[in-house]
Amino acid sequence: MDETVTRRLVASRALRHDALVAALEEDGSVCERYDRLSEVPPAPAGPAVQILLLDEEFAFGGWPIEVLSAFVRESGVVILLLPEGGEEALSGIPPEIVWAEIEEPYRHRTLRRIIESAYLYLNSRRETARVITELDAYSRKLQELNRIGVALSTERNHDDLLDLILRKCREVTQADAGSLYLVDESPEKEKILRFKLSQNDSFNLSYKEFTMPISRSSIAGYVALSGISLNLSDVYNLPPGAAYSFNRDLDEKNGYRTKSMLVVPMKNRSNETIGIVQLINRKRQWDFILKDAAAMEGGVVPFDSWSEELVNSLASQAAVALENNILYRNIHDLFEGFVNASVTAIESRDPTTSGHSARVAALTVGLAEALDRSDDPLFRDLSFSRDQIKEIRYASLLHDFGKVGVREEVLVKAKKLYPWHLDLIKGRFEYVRMAAEAEFASGRLEALLSRGKEVYLEENPELTRAFEDRIAILERYLKVVLDANEPTVLEDGNFAVLLEIAQQTFPGWDGAMRQLLTPEEVGYLSIRRGSLDATERLEIESHVTHTFRFLSQIPWTSELKDVPRIAYAHHEKLNGSGYPNRRNAKEIPIQSRIMTISDIYDALTASDRPYKKAVPLDRALSILELEAKDGNIDRALLDVFIAARIFDVTREGTTSALPVA
Repeated sequence: MDETVTRRLVASRALRHDALVAALEEDGSVCERYDRLSEVPPAPAGPAVQILLLDEEFAFGGWPIEVLSAFVRESGVVILLLPEGGEEALSGIPPEIVWAEIEEPYRHRTLRRIIESAYLYLNSRRETARVITELDAYSRKLQELNRIGVALSTERNHDDLLDLILRKCREVTQADAGSLYLVDESPEKEKILRFKLSQNDSFNLSYKEFTMPISRSSIAGYVALSGISLNLSDVYNLPPGAAYSFNRDLDEKNGYRTKSMLVVPMKNRSNETIGIVQLINRKRQWDFILKDAAAMEGGVVPFDSWSEELVNSLASQAAVALENNILYRNIHDLFEGFVNASVTAIESRDPTTSGHSARVAALTVGLAEALDRSDDPLFRDLSFSRDQIKEIRYASLLHDFGKVGVREEVLVKAKKLYPWHLDLIKGRFEYVRMAAEAEFASGRLEALLSRGKEVYLEENPELTRAFEDRIAILERYLKVVLDANEPTVLEDGNFAVLLEIAQQTFPGWDGAMRQLLTPEEVGYLSIRRGSLDATERLEIESHVTHTFRFLSQIPWTSELKDVPRIAYAHHEKLNGSGYPNRRNAKEIPIQSRIMTISDIYDALTASDRPYKKAVPLDRALSILELEAKDGNIDRALLDVFIAARIFDVTREGTTSALPVA
């Protein structure tokens, strides 16, 4: 036992064995004799074992059974000294209270042996109780370490993990303060220590992240280089010859007194030090506040070996968790790079939609977060976790990736006619114009040569008027073609004139009659909305299926497994008129409904589309209102989109390729 135990012998003053008592006192017992229970003082301070010698006279002096029971339960035993044939005199005392009974005639040697045995028994009982208490504490510490290990292994946020490591190390050791360093690499590829975190329960100390060289002159640097823990009882009085020193500047600046310190390396599986945990001022009581110098002197104790063992164990777990976290972050960054590259690939195929994926992602995430905060009864039970927000973001960024499988000429088609179609039509009109000019010149020459100058001068105005009328009609026809070639946001257009133009013919260079507009060209120019005909639209719509097939090839984690499903449904409409699967409202995930609104809004307001001008905000919202009225998009979601002004996210130019980390 580490502590000195007081052996206390309490007996009746009437006990007639002074020689026995004197002999016991010589063995180190504190022998006290009293007449009444009320006279007996409490046990001395500190650890004690007590024996009560109870004879017949003292017993009748008044010892309540509950007092005897408490005496036995706490730290003592009762030995009954009975007169010869006096068993019945003390029959009122329950047997479980009595440790031994001795009947006259007493033998001093026997009595001393019994008393010594009683002391051994009491010491053994006390030691057993102490061991049980320590085992219970040890068991609780192990359970706490297991809980901490689970917490460390599940925390994915890097900064939160560092905070958790330092906080738990402080909790298990009752450290008032602490700091955490990470081993990093300088731009010159040299190992350095990066001060990442500081905590203090007694003072609200501000700190900033900084770096320092790994050197034996500092305590943290020494531990980083040696890989050995340092347990210092007072950093103001370091061991003689220590290579390291303690800088008191921060203490003096903040009115703090750093005293005991435990510095432990965090080592990975390869036994490399990747961080340092520095614990400061172990307190006697965890909730004690070191408010002044006196409190620090009286309330701070050295870190014991048990604390050092706990923190070393915890630091090992923390190092593995930190390394896993860094690996997880690297994998995350790798995937972010892959997503960025995928978005770049999409926009390289179709530069006219540059930035669309990022804007849709920002709008979709913004609307999802607004719904999460909404007090609307419709969305009260709706909640998106951090992982679900990330899932929505990835689905939004990659929703158009399938466009890589669409023919480029269709993908970038800005007008109803392909450029070569328009070139042919313009060439045809130019040919007809030149033919008309040749015919006009030939007619004038014939009139002059065959009918004379007087007749020519008389007929020339009419010939000129007929030529000019013909050219004017040709120019009007061409203007109709050019106007019809412009795509519209909504269904629009009167295409009767196109049929009139298509009926116009002219002789080709070989004399065969040709149409001014071919049926294919009339078909393209008659597109009532957008720039694509039915066949081209189906090809564009196939991008959703291509997207789903592509995303389904990625081994998503369980938290992100719905990315393909969300992206797949972003062109579905609540009334079943969408594509590719004509799903109804119940079959469309709410994440997809959110993305649909964002996608339509950005398509309307984007200023980088060559086939249309950007639609003003009020006009775009009116079109979305019409879409909701027709049952295409979710009215309730649109209301939140408008009320929360989600559109301001992209109008203010705050988006980036990856809007949420």
